[in-house]
Amino acid sequence: MRRVASPDRLKFIQPQEPRLVEEPPTGADWIHEVKYDGYRTEIIIDWDGARAYTKTGIDWTKRYWPIVAAAEQLGARTAILDGEVIAPSPKGYPDMAALRSALSWNAERLAFVAFDIMHLNGKDLTASSCDRASGDPLGSGEACRRRHPVQPAR
Repeated sequence: MRRVASPDRLKFIQPQEPRLVEEPPTGADWIHEVKYDGYRTEIIIDWDGARAYTKTGIDWTKRYWPIVAAAEQLGARTAILDGEVIAPSPKGYPDMAALRSALSWNAERLAFVAFDIMHLNGKDLTASSCDRASGDPLGSGEACRRRHPVQPAR
């Protein structure tokens, strides 16, 4: 089925990229997250179903079809999720070689690790505060939107 371009569909949001620094920040205002060995991906769900985009906005819905199918079962009317597509190893760790292989031969091995909810059921959450202590970002309607993500220099 061909997707229909429409002005009322949710649009891709350019993800924030980490900023290279010598030392990671300290203090209670910063959240440190695991970097998964995968591809940054944005899942958009709206009235026409789900679709998946690369970090540069390229539509990879067909390549990530199992993830898109699973996203359509989440129960959200509308959502924009920021995360990483990985291919877990037998021990559960992200495996870049397996990811490349899965994209070519076995997309069922792909998994989506969501780390940000930017939009949910009609509510823009990009400016919401981050309250991880609540332990219930979906229920509280809040999402984490890091203003200045950083990545340590290698």
